[in-house]
Amino acid sequence: MQYTENQILNALQTVHDPDLKKDLVSLGMIENIKTEENKISFSVVLTTPACPMKSLIKQNCINAIHNLIDTNANVEIEMTSRVTTRRSTTESMLRNVKNIIAVASGKGGVGKSTVAANLAVALSKTGAKTGLLDADIYGPSVPLMFDLMNGHPSVVEENGKQIMIPLQKYGIKLLSIGFFVDPAKALLWRGPMASNALSQLFHDSEWGELDYLVVDMPPGTGDIHLTLVQQVPVTGVCIVSTPQEVALADARKALSMFTQENVNVPVLGLIENMSYFTPAELPTNKYYIFGKEGGKRLAEETGVPLLGQIPLVESICESGDNGNPIALDESSATGIAFHTLAQNVARYVAIRNVSLPATKPVILQQ
Repeated sequence: MQYTENQILNALQTVHDPDLKKDLVSLGMIENIKTEENKISFSVVLTTPACPMKSLIKQNCINAIHNLIDTNANVEIEMTSRVTTRRSTTESMLRNVKNIIAVASGKGGVGKSTVAANLAVALSKTGAKTGLLDADIYGPSVPLMFDLMNGHPSVVEENGKQIMIPLQKYGIKLLSIGFFVDPAKALLWRGPMASNALSQLFHDSEWGELDYLVVDMPPGTGDIHLTLVQQVPVTGVCIVSTPQEVALADARKALSMFTQENVNVPVLGLIENMSYFTPAELPTNKYYIFGKEGGKRLAEETGVPLLGQIPLVESICESGDNGNPIALDESSATGIAFHTLAQNVARYVAIRNVSLPATKPVILQQ
């Protein structure tokens, strides 16, 4: 039997992306349709290599062909991905970076930098081109967490301008103010100096092509956060908190900062860190040291997704101190938690890119 391309497209119009709520054809996700006798082959281009619905979408495509065209058709589907973006092609700032994801927190001590580092590792593990910018100017942690305490980015000259080349480790491009200052000395910088340093990390560096640039923000809300949203088009922000109320109160402030009318940066969701303690000798036990599901309640209260719940495990601290983020171990319970987090972040970036307008730097009135 000879099949036509229109037949195939009509059948696949009945298959919807569970997250984007549209059919695969109108989303432009069907490519390379080929037919030969009773064989039908095509590619499904997902919005992220971390798509958790990959198997479901593939099976639904096979069912649509069998139910609407020919039950005996031999269906071959190549599942590929192309990370989406709402960046304007005319933008010069970080023009080859598809999505900029800020990781923020209302207060220090909630493990924001650990989450940012492991999120970047987990996104890279899915096959996405990933970078990590350490914007925590006063407390940079990327050099330690990636065992690059003696790392020094190279510098090239382009059109009379000095351009930094990010270091690379574990498949991730990395830049941090910690690569340029004495780690044993405090930075005695006023707000404008810190903001200028962050601007240089963005403006005077060559990130190349990236699907995701994760930005580890300083704790709280202040000059660095305003500099970020004013200078680069942030795709969305992830808020990190622990479950106890004192941390959640500050997380509410961070959410409020990004969602207020004159800033209006999309919040991808909330990440609950140190959700529970699981001792190594009792891997199935959970002890809620900082309270139970406070992050879940805040997510429900504010109407944002709960992106992940990360356990409190000694190995997370040890791996960070040793320069080997725990997300490198995809078989551990904690590694699995971070990979689930990465899938959810990628998922909500894709949803955000379909449902919201293109990102633009924020213009704040003085």
